[in-house]
Amino acid sequence: MVAKWRKRWLPSLPLSLTVFCFWLLMNDEVSVGQVVLGLLLALTIPLFAARLDREFARIGRLRSVPRMFCVLALDIVRSNITVALQVLGPERNIHPGFIWVPLDIGNIHGIAALTSIITLTPGTVSSALSDDRRYLLVHVLNLDDADEVIRQIKTRYEAPLMEIFP
Repeated sequence: MVAKWRKRWLPSLPLSLTVFCFWLLMNDEVSVGQVVLGLLLALTIPLFAARLDREFARIGRLRSVPRMFCVLALDIVRSNITVALQVLGPERNIHPGFIWVPLDIGNIHGIAALTSIITLTPGTVSSALSDDRRYLLVHVLNLDDADEVIRQIKTRYEAPLMEIFP
């Protein structure tokens, strides 16, 4: 009876503790009002979060993680230099555009990692995900060859992420 009550009113004790601690850390003072508000948030946020349709991460092979991080770090440095040269150069040489990247990866956590990687790389920003999760809209600062940009995203980032998030 007590376990059933606790699961209904306190579905995730770790989440409640995290919300409470972060609330107190974000405020300048620890007062009775802030503690009460933190407790209220710590009790209500997990109730709403429990109602969300959660898809848990499936982790596959992690052997491609170090290589992918090296590729990403190199791409970030290269892209920073390229974007700096483009921005400092003549504006007429910049041709921004949007492209739809077809996705083979189906795991939502892998898609989230892919969108983060694309946005981390200067000159590209993930803009939208289609409702069926099959296409990702990407804005490219200088879009000369859309097929090449799609090929690079798929080979450099999506393929390793498909191993990590099957």
